[in-house]
Amino acid sequence: MKKKILIVDDELAILKLLTKVFTQFDYEVKTALNGEEALEILKSYSSNLMLFDLKLPGISGIELCKKVKSQYPLTIIFAMTGYSSLFQLATCRDAGFEDYFKKPVEIKMLLDSVENAQKKIERWVKK
Repeated sequence: MKKKILIVDDELAILKLLTKVFTQFDYEVKTALNGEEALEILKSYSSNLMLFDLKLPGISGIELCKKVKSQYPLTIIFAMTGYSSLFQLATCRDAGFEDYFKKPVEIKMLLDSVENAQKKIERWVKK
């Protein structure tokens, strides 16, 4: 099974860094600078793993997660943010995010979480 991930962040430097990291671990990476672009990509690209910044221009990461989860319920989505609070964490869980990472993200922890999610998806697909 080809490992794919969609990363949505309005900071180009973060997209470039995460693309570099995930391609080194054999992921096919698609990126978007906002939620609208991400939804457009998903019309022709399927991925069960996604990583969304919460503060995006236009559609917020929370709203994007809700939309994607309603259309693709077996998708595993992680949140990233520079701003965190317990309230926001609860909102993320309610929206359907699998986990939540505070920026600057510790790359190893993020990669481990995504790899575990990939294994979970592979188990689901086999059933």
